[in-house]
Order: sequence, then C-alpha cells, then structure tokens
Amino acid sequence: MKKKKIYLGMSADLVHPGHLNIINEAAKLGEVTVGLLTDEAIASYKRLPFMTFTERKQVISAIKGVTHVVAQTTLDYVPNLKQLRPDIVVHGDDWREGVQQKTRQRVIDALSEWGGKLVEVPYTPGISSSRLHAAMKEIGTTPERRLKTLRRLLEVKPIVRLMEVHSGLTGSIIEHTRVQTEQGPREFDGMWGSSLTDSTARAKPDIEAVDISKRVAMLNEVLEVTTKPIVFDGDTGGLPEHFVFTVKTLERLGVSAVIIEDKTGLKKNSLFGNEVAQNQDSIEEFSNKIRMGKAAQATEDFMVIARIESLILDKGQEDALQRAQAYIEAGADGIMIHSRQKTPDEIFTFCTAYNQLPQRRPLVVVPSSYSQVTEEELIERGVDMVIYANHLLRAAYPAMHKTAQSILSHGRALEAEGDLMSIGQILDLIPGTH
Repeated sequence: MKKKKIYLGMSADLVHPGHLNIINEAAKLGEVTVGLLTDEAIASYKRLPFMTFTERKQVISAIKGVTHVVAQTTLDYVPNLKQLRPDIVVHGDDWREGVQQKTRQRVIDALSEWGGKLVEVPYTPGISSSRLHAAMKEIGTTPERRLKTLRRLLEVKPIVRLMEVHSGLTGSIIEHTRVQTEQGPREFDGMWGSSLTDSTARAKPDIEAVDISKRVAMLNEVLEVTTKPIVFDGDTGGLPEHFVFTVKTLERLGVSAVIIEDKTGLKKNSLFGNEVAQNQDSIEEFSNKIRMGKAAQATEDFMVIARIESLILDKGQEDALQRAQAYIEAGADGIMIHSRQKTPDEIFTFCTAYNQLPQRRPLVVVPSSYSQVTEEELIERGVDMVIYANHLLRAAYPAMHKTAQSILSHGRALEAEGDLMSIGQILDLIPGTH
C-alpha cells in the first residue's frame, strides 16, 4: 500500500529531543517531508538562526524518519501545502493558542480542500527553546561565526538595525533588549562601534584622538559579553598602509565590517558640514584605499563599506552618485550616504538614483539629524541598513548629569533614588555578579 504523504514544518535551529519525538511520530504515519524554514522566514519573526539553512538542512536530512527536506520560504504553510498536497500535516499542540493560532487555522482550511488532516503531537515537557537559546548566548560565539552574520542578515532581512556601542554594558543592552510590536518581536541586529561615542565616553574630542589600539580594547570588552555582529566606525581609515592593518585586526577579532569616510586631514564630525574646514578625498585616492583594504582581508565575509560625504559638504547628488559608482568598482561591499539635513529628502533623492546602479551594493544610512524618518520609509527606498549612531550615550549623559546635580543640590542621595536602579537590580543585571 502506498505510504501517506506527511508534511512537518520546523525551523530546527537547535535540534533537541522535542524535534526527534515529533519526527518519530510523523514517521509512524507515512513518508515525512520536512518543510524547513529558510533564514529569511525565521528572521521575519525572530532573531537570525544560529545555523544557516544549509547547515540545518544537513542535520535534519540525516535524522532517521525524514525522507525529504524542502524549503519553506514563509511562516505561512499554505504555499508549500498547495504544491505538495500532503495527506497529513503534523505539528506540536503548542500552536493552538497565541500568535500561531491564525497559521494553524490556515493549515486546517488548506487541508480541507483535498481531504487532508492535521495531527497534533503533545509538546515534549521539559524542553524550552527559549532557554536553549539563552544558554547559547551565555556560551557565546566564535569570531568566524560572528563575522559571517552581517552578510547573512543583509541577505534575509528587509533592513538591518544597528545601535551604537561604547562599552560592555551598552553591548549587553543591545544584545538583550527586545520589544513586542504588532508586527512581532523586534530587537537590534547588531552593534555600531562608534568613534564619536567611544571618544566622548573617554572625554576626548571626536578627531581620531583615541587611537585604534584603545578602541580595539573597548571592542574586546564588547566581544566578551555579546554575540551579535559589529560594524566598526573606521573614521577616515588613516593612511592606506595603516588601513591594511586595521582591516586585518578587525577581521581577526570577528568584526563584520568597517566603514570609512572619504575625507582627509584632521577629522571633524560630519554634522558640522562646511561650518568647519573639512576636505574630501579624491575619488582616485579613496578608491585606492578601498582596494588595499579589500586585498588585506583573509576571508570573503569581511566587509569594507565606503561612506560618502558629498551631501554633508554640499557637493550635490551627482558627485555623491559618481563616488558611489567608483567606490563600488574599487571593491566596496556597501555604500553609506550621510546627510546633516533635518529632513530625509536628499537621502531619498540619492536612494532613487543609487538603486539604478547596475552594480548596486547594500546601502547604509544614519538618521541622526533626520530622526523623524521611519524604518518602513527607509525600506521603501531600498535602504539595507540603518545605524542609530549615538543614542545610548546621548541618553546616558543627561541622566548621570541630573543625578550629580541632585546630590550636590540636596547634600544627599535620597532625592535621586527614584531615577536610579536599585543595588539589587545592579547585582541581577550581569550574570555572575552574585
């Protein structure tokens, strides 16, 4: 007698006894096809999986009872179900309530079209994927795996969201902060190793006064307590011969990318624009710096991203676009376009033209001055990465200053207590403090 066709959808990022149990139960009913969620499907509702789709497919294909593995490209089962028309869909009984209720009902409705049925297997007690994921974060990651993550994110997410980091504590905030929205859970995808905030946290001016070795020391503090990818603010990159060593150092640490700006001389913050003397590098010289940086890297995963200052320096859209094309031809893995305008209009104009380039690379923006722009608007214009470049430090300083003023004003700390974490919360904040 011909075996029944069984469909079993799963992400299978961390395979545990619960997965094996449901596969065994499905195999008792017939020939099992696993619909393995792609990285893009998983990243649409939670963090990027630890293992790539190829790695997860290799693991699932080797499990006894699995006959076929196919890609499920969306959270919705229906497209695969209508194509495969299985006799039975098997799923754990944990989706009868909560956010997956609607998905379950769509499966039932689709199966009814050809007389298929849904079989629900009792959820395996004592297994918590969230606790397993937390344990994985506690263990940490490797430089190689962290390094690869940014390219994976850019491939599967509509926009990659980075927050500035300038200490181990801010890294921990970025690592763990998560909110629920109508579109599902939302968190930061990675960290921006900001030159401005790293310098300011040390009470130094943002003029490359803090050398690379000191900034790498800060990076090491962050790397020890986080797993998410890091993009490093490389300022101008320095001399091309020096930039080569910066690339090698960052790549060895597991940093995913460096962004360098096409300016020369003493670095001044871009938001000053032409209010201070700032010199833009020639296309030829900056392209050479990009080529030397790319030649120095040991893997194909590390990214060198070129930051264009043409709009900052009022040189116009044509100059910015010409530079973007030249930098891409020199090997840049992405383009960051910067603006000091209070609205995103000139950024949107650039996006429209940039998206027509035949060799288009990921596009990065930093909406510090035009903060009213939404991520949805950026996605509509084809932006691939948004960097919130200085917000944690800008939030911390007013709070600390207010507390210092309160203690001085009152001659005691009592009045400040309402704005502070308790000592108990401090002790609970970082694992291992107790």
